[in-house]
Amino acid sequence: MVDGYIENCQPVSSSEIKEKHLPALSSATIRNEMAALEEMGYLTQLHTSSGRVPTAEAYRLYVEKLMPRRKLTRSELKVVKRYFNKKVTAKVLSEITNLTSVAYVQNADDATVLNIRIVRITDSTALVIVVTNLGVLKDATVHIGSGVTDEYCDQASKFVTQVFGGHKISEINKPKAIVKQVKKEYERVFDTIIRILKNYSHDEMFSDIVLEGSAKILEQPEYSNLKKAKAMLEFLDAKEELVPVLQNSEDMNISFKIGKDNEIKEGMPECAIVTASYNIGGVPVGNAGVIGPIRMDYSKVVAVLDYLSKTVQMLPAGESSESSGAEEYNSSEKAYGDE
Repeated sequence: MVDGYIENCQPVSSSEIKEKHLPALSSATIRNEMAALEEMGYLTQLHTSSGRVPTAEAYRLYVEKLMPRRKLTRSELKVVKRYFNKKVTAKVLSEITNLTSVAYVQNADDATVLNIRIVRITDSTALVIVVTNLGVLKDATVHIGSGVTDEYCDQASKFVTQVFGGHKISEINKPKAIVKQVKKEYERVFDTIIRILKNYSHDEMFSDIVLEGSAKILEQPEYSNLKKAKAMLEFLDAKEELVPVLQNSEDMNISFKIGKDNEIKEGMPECAIVTASYNIGGVPVGNAGVIGPIRMDYSKVVAVLDYLSKTVQMLPAGESSESSGAEEYNSSEKAYGDE
């Protein structure tokens, strides 16, 4: 019944269940069973003469005990690979599930600086690139004195890497012990690097939330009501409210928040949120998932999230999906794709 309602978004009647699934039973017997499930809180009836629809409690039981595991089709795998090679996980989720997806990069205070490069762009500006064990963290331009040469930038790169390399960002955010011996001519470069890393601290993490397919919410019948659609879009627009629902406090790879489970403030719109945590080289780098009506295709969503999670884990820290992780990625298609 849950699968039928997920597919059609129409109340399910006893006659429909009899015709499609239980032809040996009478409609009266099926109605009695549906009435019992309604008393138990798993079904509800929108109108007296209509069929019944699953409640949030029914969806919780479904994802915990009854939901079938499915594989991605070859066409869906092609979508994953096309966007994943461009590092747009949120776009993958939105395109395949036809739901609004959301992702954010985990607080990087524990990331360790590996290398810092300073590249001269013009006579008065240079590009500063900070690389950590999680990959390229940030880049920014810095104004430098006129007449600075490429050789100077190379030497400065080696120097700041020697000073900051091996230190966590949380340590660099309190830099006195690290930079007390730095020569004055490097202070401007140091100030820029410290500003880049501080802007990546927990207080600034909302800028790293990525939303894709917000308009897809309007394609769901549940949000055809203008008031409900407006409430959901306002929730998606408030990024500071998305972080708590994306974070998984239960140490689960995939987390389900259905109905009122995901309320973080009074009046939050009813919806379902399914998220997965991602790791690169054993290091947690963030969460991603989808937001939509509680009548979503959980099996399909889980298949996409599970596939992406395992694909991300294959990537070496600091390398792109097109490098040494590509062979393992390609072989994983055989394990997950439909024949």
